[in-house]
Amino acid sequence: MAINLYALTCGWLTLRLGALLQGEKGSLRVPIPCYLIEHPKGRVLFDSGLHPTLQSDPAARLGDTARFVVVHFAPGEDLASRLEVLGVGPRDIHYLVNSHLHFDHTGGNEQASEATLVVQRREWEAGHDPDLVQSNGYMPQDYDHGHRLKLVDGEHDIFGDGTVVCVPTYGHTPGHQSLRVRLPGGDVVLTGDACYLRKTLEELHLPFIVHDREAMLRSLHLLRRLRDEGARIFYGHDPEFWRHMPQAPERIA
Repeated sequence: MAINLYALTCGWLTLRLGALLQGEKGSLRVPIPCYLIEHPKGRVLFDSGLHPTLQSDPAARLGDTARFVVVHFAPGEDLASRLEVLGVGPRDIHYLVNSHLHFDHTGGNEQASEATLVVQRREWEAGHDPDLVQSNGYMPQDYDHGHRLKLVDGEHDIFGDGTVVCVPTYGHTPGHQSLRVRLPGGDVVLTGDACYLRKTLEELHLPFIVHDREAMLRSLHLLRRLRDEGARIFYGHDPEFWRHMPQAPERIA
């Protein structure tokens, strides 16, 4: 059974390094990754990048959040343009898996309008709790588009064959999830923001803002275990790691 995985760069952000690694000084320009998985039973998109309006007016879209990030997002870097190199349109996606509901992971959701949105139930509920929307930086305009919903509780096997599995990695947000993909070359774990950088995993160095520190540490220990069992870990926003990532239309082996 052929499973193909493709990496898509849907923009970049510059932000304080201390936001990613508590206590660190300076800033870091980080990639906004999305991934397309082609399975014989359908296409899966893991995260959807930035909203196209961020190419022209980030402040209008992000509000106060725009004070803390610099958006680098040119025409041709949006989800639809990135998928086009594979001959795929956003409406050709069958399952849209959001690691969580922050703006840099859900901005292309409305383009994938025909997909079933797969998200942890606790994350979806958090994204509709007025208090958490404010404190956790959720922006419902990115994810409230009337998708068919598949709200899951814990691990979820998309196709029922073990090849594409949602893995709960709570902590960064209340219901964060990663995605394990079984390729011919072995398992890959797309961590999302459960693990921003290689240093996050190697040193258990948490970000400045975390919804639940203990839960995030447990998730990092899970990722370490999966790594030690042979899985390749694809970090959420690591520019050095991303520099060596094959980009679509090249397939990840």
